[in-house]
Amino acid sequence: MSAPSPDTLLRLDGVSRRFGGVRALSDISMTVERGRIVGVIGPNGAGKTTLFNLITGAYRADAGAIVFDDHDVTAWPAHRIIRAGLARTFQNIRLFAGMTVWEHLLVTQRPGGHVLRGLVPLGWSNPAVTARAEHVLKFFGLEAYRNVLARTLPYGIQRKVDMARALASGPKLLLLDEPVAGMNHDEAEDLRKLLLRLNEEGLSILLIEHDMAFVMNLCHELYVLDFGVRIAAGDPAAIRRDPVVLDAYLGSEAC
Repeated sequence: MSAPSPDTLLRLDGVSRRFGGVRALSDISMTVERGRIVGVIGPNGAGKTTLFNLITGAYRADAGAIVFDDHDVTAWPAHRIIRAGLARTFQNIRLFAGMTVWEHLLVTQRPGGHVLRGLVPLGWSNPAVTARAEHVLKFFGLEAYRNVLARTLPYGIQRKVDMARALASGPKLLLLDEPVAGMNHDEAEDLRKLLLRLNEEGLSILLIEHDMAFVMNLCHELYVLDFGVRIAAGDPAAIRRDPVVLDAYLGSEAC
């Protein structure tokens, strides 16, 4: 195992996972440096969501190590990894239908920026929590939806609320699973600018996405998976020219 960079926030060393006789991931190594935006791309079934599930503790790796913020979290349960400073959104939005946008920004917090294990307590009034919720609400431009129930929100706004809720927990690393899925071009561009602003403020981001224009104009580095194997890694310009990636995934999309 090579010595990590002092700026490495997340490191995977030779991580593998099987489901019965199916190899979902095989010997995956990658890093996310502090203050960087890193993308994971590849065709459906490449193992991208399995990768996120391993990083967040939803699954356990069969082999290899996962190190987050200088802690070996390979065997940690999900709630402990979240408390260490990792937040995640899902491909399928998971909001509480009967809660308002504002309540979503409170429920993810407790003093120290960690995750609550229950719903928002009646009369919740911690000044630090409410101040952060207010900041996140404004950052995502959700003021008009403050007291609106999640189930009545347009799809694009639900996506924003999902990300705002994750951000409200005060993460060191934000994992986004297909953040612009279902969004139109203008919505995706608005989100790209928001993520760049977050990154400029120091947030590290790891994302899965199929929208290549979005990824190529956002990420500092890309990792490409195919059939559970890492087939390429590099900056977007290098990935765009890589013949192996072109053949396996990008094709005419890279032109």
